[in-house]
Amino acid sequence: MTRRAHVLLVLAALSVLACDRGSAPAATRHASEVVGHFALPDSAWRKRLAPESYNVLRHAGTETAFTGRYWNEHRKGIYRCAGCDLTLFSSAAKFESGTGWPSFRQPIAPDHVTNGPDASIDGYGVDIRCARCGGHLGHVFKDGPPPTGLRYCMNSAALAFTPAK
Repeated sequence: MTRRAHVLLVLAALSVLACDRGSAPAATRHASEVVGHFALPDSAWRKRLAPESYNVLRHAGTETAFTGRYWNEHRKGIYRCAGCDLTLFSSAAKFESGTGWPSFRQPIAPDHVTNGPDASIDGYGVDIRCARCGGHLGHVFKDGPPPTGLRYCMNSAALAFTPAK
């Protein structure tokens, strides 16, 4: 095998592995959507996003409670990342938390969000980000309802809602 053929074979294998990395079982994935990666320079994010969405998604800002457009949304549908359009949450997982932010029991697929420590709220919550574009969405807390016991407390400014048809 030539060096070039070997390199192409390795690259093909790596891209297959990357597409399958961390994928959830087919039953939990939303329409077999591939997460992928979406990156833009800061200047492009500023042009693409409304100012509040830019502050939340790109600088981990938080909107004021009871001011976001989805905290009191009751229609059926899907919530997507306002930055890259990745499906994040279903209205079937939404619940009334009384906090003033849209709250969900779980994401639409486990690999559609990432999490990490967040020192800004005394370590109580965990920072939640979009797995595709890395945008800050909100926090997850361990005070939610059954069956997960989790409360994904999201910023409306980080979300785009698509009503069910």
